[in-house]
Formats: sequence, C-alpha cells, structure tokens
Amino acid sequence: MLRRGPAPLLGIDISSTTLKLVELDRARDGGYVLQHCAIEPLERGWVAEGNIEKFDEVAEALRRLVRKAGTRTKNVALALPGSAVITRKVHLPAGLSEDELEVQVEAEAAQLIPFPLAEVALDFCVVGPSSTAQGYDEVLVAASRKERVSDRQGLAEAAGLNPVIMDIEPYASRLVARRAIERLPKVGSRRLVALFEIGSQSTALQVIQDDDMVYERDQPIGGAMLTQAIARQYGLSPEEAEQKKKLGAGLPADYPQTVLQPYLETLGQELGRALQFFFTSTPHNRVDHILLSGGGASLPGLAEAVTAQTGFSASVLNPFDGMTVAPSIPAARLAVEATSYLIATGLALRRFVP
Repeated sequence: MLRRGPAPLLGIDISSTTLKLVELDRARDGGYVLQHCAIEPLERGWVAEGNIEKFDEVAEALRRLVRKAGTRTKNVALALPGSAVITRKVHLPAGLSEDELEVQVEAEAAQLIPFPLAEVALDFCVVGPSSTAQGYDEVLVAASRKERVSDRQGLAEAAGLNPVIMDIEPYASRLVARRAIERLPKVGSRRLVALFEIGSQSTALQVIQDDDMVYERDQPIGGAMLTQAIARQYGLSPEEAEQKKKLGAGLPADYPQTVLQPYLETLGQELGRALQFFFTSTPHNRVDHILLSGGGASLPGLAEAVTAQTGFSASVLNPFDGMTVAPSIPAARLAVEATSYLIATGLALRRFVP
C-alpha cells in the first residue's frame, strides 16, 4: 500500500541554441502532469554539432535553467545526438545471464565499432525474442566515445545535478511520437509515420513503423532561415528578428504574405524532397501521416503548407497534448514554446517508460 512510484526525474535537452527542461508527474488516473518546463538560450558556439565547446558557460546556463524552472529535483536524464552513437541490433542465444550477455555484447561490439573498446561507453538491452532466429534474443547495442558521455555527465554535476540516464536523441523523440501516433485516426500496425523535428539549422526526419525507425535523414533547412529573411526584409538584427518571430507579433502587416508564406512553401518543398529520398531508397512510396515538431514547428499554417507540398496529411506534434499542465506554467508561453520540448519530454518520460 505504501509502494512509492518512480523517483522524480528531469529531462534536459542540450541543443546548439538552447537548453530545455521538462519534469513530468502522474495523476491518480494515470495521466501525465507537466510539473515544470523552461528554456534557457545559449550563445552561438557554446555547443556545436553536439559538442560542448564552452563548458563553464553552458554549466552556468544549466544552473539558470533549473532556477528558472523552479524545480528541486536533482536526478536528470540527458541525451547524446544520434550522430554520436553507434547502435546495432544483434542476435544472441536466449537465456544468457547478465554477465554472459556482457561478454557476448563486448565481443560483438569489437567487430562493429571502429575504435578501441577502452575508449567506448557501451550499453545494451534485450529487445525480445528474435523473429528470424529461433532460440535467440534480439539485443540492441549502443556505443559512444567515453568523452561524449563524460562531457554531459560532468555538465550536469557542475550544475549540482545527478545524471542517472544517458539516452539518444532520436529515441527520446520517438517516445513522444508514440503517444501522438496512438491518437491519430485509423490506428493500426505497420503504419508509416514521418516525424520531422525542425531545429534552428537543420531538420531531422525519422520514418517510424511500429515503434521502430526504418529511415532517417537530416535536411539542411531550419528556423534560422526564417530569422534571416525577417532580418533582411525589415532591417533588424538577428536577435531582434528571432524574438519577433517567436512572439509572432511586432512585425509589419505584410509579414505573413511577404516573408512567412514563401518560407513555409520552401520548407514544405524541402521536407517533400527528404521524403522522396526515402521513397527512392526503400520499397515504400508513401507515408500515412506526417508529424511536425521541434522549435520551428510552431509557425501558423505550417501543417497546411506541408500537406500542400507533399500530398500527405500533416499535423503539429505538441509533446504536452493530453497532459494536465500545472497552474504555475503560463498558457501563453507554453503555446509558443511547446513544440521545442520534444526531446526534453521524451527524456522526462524515462521516469515512467524504460
């Protein structure tokens, strides 16, 4: 009767432009509750291509983020970019003990990883019985250079936090997408859903089928392109243009037609091009739905523009859909920022979902 639930956990996403924090809880009815969330901007160059270049500055920004969120939780889940992690599924005999699995995984990893195991942080999990080899289990192996892991661990510790989970960004994104996919009409197995995460400099595509990623690709277009267009058109500094873009206010009356609509059309064309690469490199020739998230997905009219350019139905993925939101979180701020919390929400969900 006194059994305690999972310990509180912060999901913290480290990107090239911001730090983002999400903390979730569960209501008595089993639904999720958004307890805390916050975003802290980073200066250009502090984090580049997933590498922490200015450790002290980012650590101080992380301390500000935690204070801004108003949380007392210390345990955190972090993530590495997909490009920093090698993942493979291998088949190993079923029924092995944990120690036997470790030995077998290390032997497999030595064949898969192009650098010495002494330089590698290695982990694995048993996915389930193999569908192709009777008497074997399918095991997911993940490996990254130790310094990539230790940088993030050290960053959390420097901010007074306790790193307990190191995830992979695309896996955290898919955890949130799973909830959205379950709410789509005509739920069924083997459905293909394209998840686009629109960031500042690039857009990441994952095509998902039954929780598995069947394809991924980065497209070199993001929200920074719109910021630059606003700055050029109206003679603003990049900082002023970014602020006005996020607020969706303070721009001239011709902004929707002169700047925003051409950008949405270009973005839709680029996302369509990314899907064409998927179609030409796989047996598939369509997707059943497109989900749009990331910081660049909050623009009005985006889903309609993507549908028009690709021919497939699209919708914006709000990570907090279906959740109860704590009264302390301003609704107006959340309406602007929600799509930015995709990865941080997936990390926060690790408190409840292994």
